[in-house]
Amino acid sequence: MNIAIAVYLSLVLVMSLATFFAYGKDKGQAATGGRRIPERTLHLMAFLGGWPGAICGQRQFRHKTQKISFRIVFWIVVIMHIGIVGAGAYALVKFLRA
Repeated sequence: MNIAIAVYLSLVLVMSLATFFAYGKDKGQAATGGRRIPERTLHLMAFLGGWPGAICGQRQFRHKTQKISFRIVFWIVVIMHIGIVGAGAYALVKFLRA
């Protein structure tokens, strides 16, 4: 069980760092008119565990904070991630106790 927790937290840390830097890069590209990172990619990164980094990136870079449609999808993605991880943890605990 401890290994599963360590692996999950490592995944969240790595994905959060990658997502944070992706938000920074996208903000820089938006300011200079460069090629942007698709919103779908930012949402996928958040879903795969990078949502804490996404929240930090949104605040740090003041990016994607005014677009309501993006924020709604983002929070749905966060809820989905937490729900899936919670269900998986519950199933793992039930399996280990059986």
